[in-house]
Amino acid sequence: MTTTPDRLGPEQLKTLFLFEALGDKQLAWLAEQGSVERTPAGSDVYCEGEPATCFYILLSGTVAMTRLLHGDQVEVNRTDQRGVYAGATQAYLGDRVEQVYPNSLRAITDCEFFVVPAGEFAGAMHRWFPMAVHLLEGLFFGVRQQNTIMGERERLLALGSLSAGLTHELNNPAAAAVRATSALRDRVAGMRHKLALIADGRLDTRQLHELVELQDAAIKRLASAPELSALQASDAEDELTDWLEDHGVNGSWELAPTLIAGGVDVEWLGTVVETVGEDRLEASVRWLSYTLDTELLMGEIDDAVTRISGLVGAAKQYSQLDRAPQQTVDVHALLDATLTMLHAKIPGGVRVVKEYDRTLPQIQAYGAELNQVWTNLIVNSLDAMAGSGTLSIRTQWDGTERLLVEIGDTGAGIPDEIRPRIFEPFFTTKPVGEGTGLGLDISYRIVVNKHHGDIRVESTPGDTRFTVCLPVALSHPGDASVPD
Repeated sequence: MTTTPDRLGPEQLKTLFLFEALGDKQLAWLAEQGSVERTPAGSDVYCEGEPATCFYILLSGTVAMTRLLHGDQVEVNRTDQRGVYAGATQAYLGDRVEQVYPNSLRAITDCEFFVVPAGEFAGAMHRWFPMAVHLLEGLFFGVRQQNTIMGERERLLALGSLSAGLTHELNNPAAAAVRATSALRDRVAGMRHKLALIADGRLDTRQLHELVELQDAAIKRLASAPELSALQASDAEDELTDWLEDHGVNGSWELAPTLIAGGVDVEWLGTVVETVGEDRLEASVRWLSYTLDTELLMGEIDDAVTRISGLVGAAKQYSQLDRAPQQTVDVHALLDATLTMLHAKIPGGVRVVKEYDRTLPQIQAYGAELNQVWTNLIVNSLDAMAGSGTLSIRTQWDGTERLLVEIGDTGAGIPDEIRPRIFEPFFTTKPVGEGTGLGLDISYRIVVNKHHGDIRVESTPGDTRFTVCLPVALSHPGDASVPD
């Protein structure tokens, strides 16, 4: 910017609508503090994010105000109206907020401004309009507090929904483990009883050892038992039932399913007959059936406990409760944890497709808050698909120092007329009571303000994709909470 030390007199300042109600002493003070500065066409007056040092009033020319949005400078206003103002508009708040320019101002034509240093202008506001300043301060901090409360409510609602889903997911394997444990207790008692009948003195040592070896062999057959279709299993059970009935085994229809599940067939049962004889066959078969049933039940318990452990691990990964707020994270682990937490919310008609680039490095990030981003984007995608479609999650390298996480859906898409507003706080297309309009706003602030990344959206009917760009390393430490 090029400047000249020109000044305006009190009478000239009075022609500006912002100062027309000021008294002579106030106008004289402004004339002494401010100066006239000129900016040639095509030059920046100030840039977004720079320290806000001056308050600008347009005297002549045309200016354009822009905001940085998803990596692009978006023009939000263009005017040639004399007296419009910009720059350090929040200087009256002092050091209670970070004093930076909230936008960029560019001269479209040669422009002339009346410029007042931010500190002097703020002091004048407090001296001349104390009640107005109090009202403005209350409005500013009230809105910020409201945003914080609504943001917390959004997070709590999401957490409550996820907790309900997690409870449901945990209940199924827990109930399965309880049922299997109860059945296992009965089977072990029955096995002890049958063993007493077999070994009541009528089996010699050799036969008892052979029966134990058959038991071990049955367990091995169970481990390698082929997966049978429903029709194959039914046919095999009918054949085995007939064989058992022919050999005088009572309740053969009850034993056959367990024996078939354990890989036992007619030929193998022939070796049992050779070992224990026909008179002890039923007790031996029931004992072997208890053995197989016990192994199957222990397998169910193992699967259930493994599932519970996996869910607890996913919840731990999702919440990052045992981690520092900022740490080195694997985005794939975060995405998988989020999908696990959201499993109960994913309809049966939605297919989840994951395309992960496993060569991507780990990054410095706030893991729990990134999980909140994934949650917001995935839930929005599920809502857009209304129960059926494809949810796609892709990761890739952008060729520089950032990795990309793309979350896409095959929903109806985002209309062009509302796409520029989707990141605005409290903007939502959902019915009243079903959405706060803060999900994408919170996601944007987490990605952009806290991680110094970017979040973009491309949408056509049947193909909507949100792309989150994250730097590998945080260049500046973030705050403990998402900035306003």
